[in-house]
Amino acid sequence: MTDMTTDPVARAAAILKSHRESIDRLDAILVYTLGERFKHTQAVGRLKAEHDLPPSDPTREATQIARLEDLAKEADLDPEFAKAFLNFIIDEVIRHHKKHQE
Repeated sequence: MTDMTTDPVARAAAILKSHRESIDRLDAILVYTLGERFKHTQAVGRLKAEHDLPPSDPTREATQIARLEDLAKEADLDPEFAKAFLNFIIDEVIRHHKKHQE
């Protein structure tokens, strides 16, 4: 039987397993959070369509990107990655909003 406290490979495997379990939990949180976010953006898209508002709001988008960059810095996350991620989400939201207006 291997003693985990002295066998470096067994210890590394246990640490790796723990990290992967955390990653799996966080991935689930991200998916459910994005699902919830898109429920709200879908509602916004329908509201914009009902009131003939443009699908895109560049001022809001710029504010959100700047806010996310600040949050990323606070969270020790690469701000460029955070910006690219939010831009991806914004593009998807605008695409959905345009569908509502068709």
